[in-house]
Amino acid sequence: MARRPARKSARPPRPARRAAAAGPAAPTSDRDKIIAALLALLAESPFEEIGLADIAAEAGMSLAQLRGEFPGKLGILAAHMKATDRAVLAEDFSDMAEELPRERLFDVLMRRLELLAPQREAVRSLLRSARRDPPLAFALNALSVRSQQWMLAAAGINASGPRGIINAQGLAWLFASVLRTWINDEDSGLSRTMAALDRALARGQRFGGFLDDLCFIPSELCRLRGRRRRRYEESEESAAA
Repeated sequence: MARRPARKSARPPRPARRAAAAGPAAPTSDRDKIIAALLALLAESPFEEIGLADIAAEAGMSLAQLRGEFPGKLGILAAHMKATDRAVLAEDFSDMAEELPRERLFDVLMRRLELLAPQREAVRSLLRSARRDPPLAFALNALSVRSQQWMLAAAGINASGPRGIINAQGLAWLFASVLRTWINDEDSGLSRTMAALDRALARGQRFGGFLDDLCFIPSELCRLRGRRRRRYEESEESAAA
């Protein structure tokens, strides 16, 4: 079946996206320096081999200063995930109000991946460590569930109460599966990642109790492309031309 042509958008790039494309800002506060230090070390070493003294040295501060900011390595990771949450939530998604819930969630999660791009090697290393260390995997899952509740809220999907926790847990599992594709996706248009995310959200619709808010969407309507999906497809078409 021929692919539906991508809809053109006259909307100019947002300033936030232009800034993100230029690279992350240099860390200024002690907390930011510590987070950047752990991420830099993760890009080179497994999580379990990184000591607190290593992080302090990389950040250019004492262990006492490090302890004054964080209780340990997981606390640093939690702060990094919270900072990523805030960056996603700072995006203006108001013009997605007329889009379908699945497309809104697609856009929100693609924005999260855009923000994580500078930390791709650190994420790759962390995923490897989590596969070897079940307690670490459980701890990371708990952090991810909290983040995904905010992502659901950003997409206008219920994230409160027991149902919201179930939705967030399901989304955390699916996002982890998408990360495994994303860390190896060298395409500038992230076509493999987009396809993996699309399939993951489709699977989420089929599981009872997960993303029930999306289940009413007819399958043909789900093929409508969201704003970010169209942007990637248009960039691919321009590159091919």
